[in-house]
Amino acid sequence: MKNNYTTTEIQRKMQSKGLRITPQRFAVYANLLSRSDHPTVEEILSEVNRELPISSKATIYSALTVLREVGLVKEVLLEEGVTRYDANVKPHHHFCCQNCSAIVDIKWETFSNIRLDQLPPGLHAESYEVIVKGKCDREGCQPLLGKQNSKVKSIRPKT
Repeated sequence: MKNNYTTTEIQRKMQSKGLRITPQRFAVYANLLSRSDHPTVEEILSEVNRELPISSKATIYSALTVLREVGLVKEVLLEEGVTRYDANVKPHHHFCCQNCSAIVDIKWETFSNIRLDQLPPGLHAESYEVIVKGKCDREGCQPLLGKQNSKVKSIRPKT
């Protein structure tokens, strides 16, 4: 689950990256900081327009591009053809439930034994991310009909 940041903290983070704080950028970034479901542009637009009904898809894309360029947001590609966004820019991996589409962040250290020095000759890794696909055991987890139109859920891993 994401932290609940105050308006001042969000403004401070944006200013530290040299960003001019527009209502749209602020709304998009605040929205991403408040959630852990790795939303699509359409999902962000829907939520942002509830509070700031002046946003368009182009406005959301523009805000996300700027936020990504300064390192406050990252794109997450967990399934073919779907770009999701995450304000957790620290290195981490993902678990994707193939039943209910839930996405869970996995600590970076979980896969600390990956040997990038074992790549075939001529390949030089710059980064990596593990995407684990499987099924979760949360209550109510069941296959969704029409997954491409389903809303992704976020669950916390058991501790």
